[in-house]
Amino acid sequence: MDKPSFFTSTEKEELFALYKKLIISSGDTISPKEVTKIKKHLISAVNSKLLVRNNFGMNPVIRDMQTAVVVSEEMGVKGSFLAAILLHEIVKSGTLPIEKVREEFGEDAVSIIKGLVKTNELYAKSPAIESENFRNLLLSFAEDMRVILIMIADRLNIMRQIKNSPNNEDREKVANEAAYLYAPLAHKLGLYKVKSELEDLSLKYLEKETYYFIKDKLNETKASREKYIQAFIEPISKKLKEAGLKFDIKGRTKSIHSIYNKIKKQKTAFEGIYDLFAIRVILESPIEKEKQECWQAYSIVTDMYQPNPKRLRDWLSIPKSNGYESLHITVMGPEGRWVEVQIRTQRMDEIAERGIAAHWRYKGVKGESGLDEWLTAVREALEQNENDSMKVMDQFKMDLYEDEVFVFTPKGELFKLPKGATVLDFAFYIHTKLGSKCIGAKVNGKNVQLKHKLNSGDQVELTTSNNQSPKQDWLNIVTTSRAKTKIRQALKEIAAKQHAFAKETLERKFKNRKMEYDEAVLMRVMKKLGHKTLTEFYQRIADGTLDVNDILERYIQLQKKENEAHEDIVYRSAEGYNLQNQLPETTAKEDVLVIDQNLKGLEFKLAKCCNPIYGDDVFGFITVSGGIKVHRMDCPNAIQMRERFGYRIVRARWAGKSQGAQYPITLRVVGHDDIGIVTNITSIISKENDTSLRSISINSNDGLFSGMLTIMIGDTSKLTALIKKLKSVKGVKQVSRN
Repeated sequence: MDKPSFFTSTEKEELFALYKKLIISSGDTISPKEVTKIKKHLISAVNSKLLVRNNFGMNPVIRDMQTAVVVSEEMGVKGSFLAAILLHEIVKSGTLPIEKVREEFGEDAVSIIKGLVKTNELYAKSPAIESENFRNLLLSFAEDMRVILIMIADRLNIMRQIKNSPNNEDREKVANEAAYLYAPLAHKLGLYKVKSELEDLSLKYLEKETYYFIKDKLNETKASREKYIQAFIEPISKKLKEAGLKFDIKGRTKSIHSIYNKIKKQKTAFEGIYDLFAIRVILESPIEKEKQECWQAYSIVTDMYQPNPKRLRDWLSIPKSNGYESLHITVMGPEGRWVEVQIRTQRMDEIAERGIAAHWRYKGVKGESGLDEWLTAVREALEQNENDSMKVMDQFKMDLYEDEVFVFTPKGELFKLPKGATVLDFAFYIHTKLGSKCIGAKVNGKNVQLKHKLNSGDQVELTTSNNQSPKQDWLNIVTTSRAKTKIRQALKEIAAKQHAFAKETLERKFKNRKMEYDEAVLMRVMKKLGHKTLTEFYQRIADGTLDVNDILERYIQLQKKENEAHEDIVYRSAEGYNLQNQLPETTAKEDVLVIDQNLKGLEFKLAKCCNPIYGDDVFGFITVSGGIKVHRMDCPNAIQMRERFGYRIVRARWAGKSQGAQYPITLRVVGHDDIGIVTNITSIISKENDTSLRSISINSNDGLFSGMLTIMIGDTSKLTALIKKLKSVKGVKQVSRN
């Protein structure tokens, strides 16, 4: 394990220090026999030379050991967690079969390793996840809560280690992601200490000057702050002792990031921030007396200092879904300064420090169904959501940071919702059918509308109607991602039925009039009517905005006009220019594309909607039949495909060099209405090597011609050169690729 080719002398020292620390920390949760096996597998992996350092040059064995120490000592989780952390990199490298892990360390370790390998694969090329993979990452997290804990610990470890890294660009990416994803996750899981450190380090790397300005200011005011805290604490300590309570009381300076947020939010200077610290009273109470003694301490504090009733937070009666329990009160201290006081027991404090991991050890006292519900909601939202991944992430982050409100049904059942949730949110939270039929509610006996915001303690009786159905503006009423997902899904189902009906109506009209249904002509009619997509077009027919008979009349006029235009134009060569038949769909038989990661030789087709050619930036789209269609990145349908079917998109890139292959593309040329110009254009194309004209159609109007040219060409460099030549023809005003 200490081969000079893999460990530096500093790393060797750190390796043995971490090894000793882990042995002590893990205690009897990992047997000596298992420790020996882990050591043997690590040595074997190092000797295989398959383990690689990350973007910051971190040694993978050292990094995993550091992460294991964070998980063990700062989160209080041991056993199979630690084995999985130390072995997952070896499994990923292929030097240790997963079946061997199952045999030696059990199913628990296997499950965690699979989750870690899955999430780490998403980070294979970059130190921060790409936006398109956010959903995949969050889905992986939602499958196993243990993986979330380890990934948060790993991110905290990386953030601690990269302070002196010269790789600024990657450090900023990691810091941004820590603030955007991992800090909110830590918050949701009750890892408040970890969350604060992640936010502080992110601020340090992203806004260095601001971070050190606040840090220096805190150091300058440290003496006066400590003096004030002592003066505030002294009389409280005396009274608590007289009451016979066993306790520890201390002042805690708030994190640099939270002070930075206050400066931004309150738009004030550092000197204007008064609540730079909080006082924490931690009681040594037996479980059966916890609530009683916490409220007793609360009474003592509020007897001495005037409380602000609006700032009371009671998480004793109803703990947060991550298990957090505490009493928070803001009181007026000496010198007229507001001071936050937190009252909790030692058990509650450990849960507050170590989050849900510590909560597991006390699950006999309090259930953890709230967290299970949250993870289920995450899974549902991500699996059903067809929107842009960053929109998903924004909504998800909001849900992570939201405080909770507690509302009751008429039967007394308790439900937890994010702060700001409306009656409609509540209806969809209970059931999709209930939400879809909801028309209002009675809150505390009074009739309210769907948009009414709920408060803790409200009793809510929902009112429904069979005539009600989801509306587009409901998306502006609800605040939870769960409700938004359910409403979007319902709206899509309604729209699909309406569109099918509209299309059927249109086709029936064509049949009744014994007219040929040409979709290409209909698309041009649609565009002339000002509609960009078929969805929008059919929606207007369904809601009666567009008259089907009017569409048919426009269709007949356009078809007649196009036929007349084609008859009027004289082509130099009918064989060369009148090939109006559509080109056959191209099936690639050569290994010119690499699909997804490194998969060659897959059968794919080039999409007709954008006709990609060699050299275009492209992506693959898995069709319903399971084949792959290749589209240009700037394909007109790309945005809709990403929003609706993001999970069916795979990466694609051109491999090697274009060797004799030709691809169809369509050029639109606009110029003065002169047959000589058309002749010049076709002449230029005919002189180009490996380029041929397959079809041309011309429309003339008001002294201008518009020509659609279908050309077979080899790659983007040849296309760029050809367009440049065509633009130089006298009388040509515009050349663009369709």
